Amino acid sequence: MAVNATINGSKTLVEAGLNRRLIDFLREEMGLTSVKEGCGEGECGACTVLLNGEAVASCTVLVGQLDDCRVETVEGLMQSGTFSRIEAAFRSAGAVQCGYCTPGMVISTQALLNVNPHPTGEEIAKALEGNLCRCTGYNKIQEAVQQLAKEDVNAG
Repeated sequence: MAVNATINGSKTLVEAGLNRRLIDFLREEMGLTSVKEGCGEGECGACTVLLNGEAVASCTVLVGQLDDCRVETVEGLMQSGTFSRIEAAFRSAGAVQCGYCTPGMVISTQALLNVNPHPTGEEIAKALEGNLCRCTGYNKIQEAVQQLAKEDVNAG
């Protein structure tokens, strides 16, 4: 049995085992290595992807749940050009050190900005609370997202 999904903008017939975790399929079958394995329990945010526009832990999603779904990873954000703004803000704020959590943080940031382009500090903290960072800490990452929100306000 197979499911149809759109992964990073490309329609894909997914013929992997339906009980296989999405993270394993993305990394091993699709070569999308921005999706990191952290805790394997949906607690750390390293494997966060957009599923139909919402941030989800890909280690808790099974391939069989993907029928008619859209999945987007950092590689997809790079292809669409939306990654560069977030990357610039993270660099400017000094929000990147080892980089292990960064893809998940970027995806969570994009998910937030998709629904709320002008979030408050509290809304940013809430959107990022599922992502653990052991190196940079959260202040600089939240500053980067605030910078993005300010840019949107100035652009509008």
